[in-house]
Amino acid sequence: MVNTKVRIGTLELKNPVMTASGTFGYGTEFEPFMDIERLGGIVVKGTTLNPRQGNPYPRMAETPAGMLNAVGLQNKGVHYFADHIYPQIKDINTKILVNVSGSTIEDYTETARIINQLEHIPAIELNISCPNVKEGGMAFGVTCGGAASVVKAVRAVYRKPLIVKLSPNVTDITEIAKAVEAEGADAISMINTLLGMAIDAESRRPLLSTITGGLSGPAVKPVALRMVWQTYRAVKIPIIGMGGICNATDAIEFMLAGASAIQVGAYNFVDPAIGVKVVDGIEEYMLRHHIKNITDITGALEI
Repeated sequence: MVNTKVRIGTLELKNPVMTASGTFGYGTEFEPFMDIERLGGIVVKGTTLNPRQGNPYPRMAETPAGMLNAVGLQNKGVHYFADHIYPQIKDINTKILVNVSGSTIEDYTETARIINQLEHIPAIELNISCPNVKEGGMAFGVTCGGAASVVKAVRAVYRKPLIVKLSPNVTDITEIAKAVEAEGADAISMINTLLGMAIDAESRRPLLSTITGGLSGPAVKPVALRMVWQTYRAVKIPIIGMGGICNATDAIEFMLAGASAIQVGAYNFVDPAIGVKVVDGIEEYMLRHHIKNITDITGALEI
């Protein structure tokens, strides 16, 4: 027997395998492919205060060893989520988290306040890679001041575990991590997508309507691993690692680098049952290496 339970602050997961926001819908879409209750947690798609139509098509493009997306946080808003989606998912026997996004600090705080009232949502993941419309469109998460300001405001109204998702599009991600830790983040998740672009040489046009988009998939894994390893040594709060995880070995590598849990993202589009395969693979790894508690491998990289 092995113990796969992990704690993210006061949030306990049955195992460290979660799904990344924007790649798993609201969870129920994947029920035909696997037992979603075997997952440690599900992070539902990005939710904003008001409905958003998202960006014009085309807004996804395949790239070598990855994909670009510029969906633009399409969703029906937090009130629709609370009234219509939440009743359908609240009794799923795993931890359901909501990814909260916004264009102003007021958007973030009001969305978090509404979700705080939903009994069966035990935590939120704060997406600070969104553009701050009041400050000219620069993403909240690319400066220490911007990241700290939105976390401080949300912390004042949200009483449950607060996970902050960090952008990799910065000079030093450890400084951003320390800034959000200081303002009350209970954990951080990393990394969000890397800014990239793709071009059709024949038409001489970009493949995305927005020209640039977020790169995810195996191509970003080395960058994500490096950032998790650096950040683990800079903060005391738990880290949820993600970025190109395609199998249990990838997940183990992130945990060795310092992650307490992981999220599977783009690979859900390749294999919709990958989440439970990673759970099984982690258990097999633990048995093979005589590891009793999965928490023993967090940060256990030998240098």
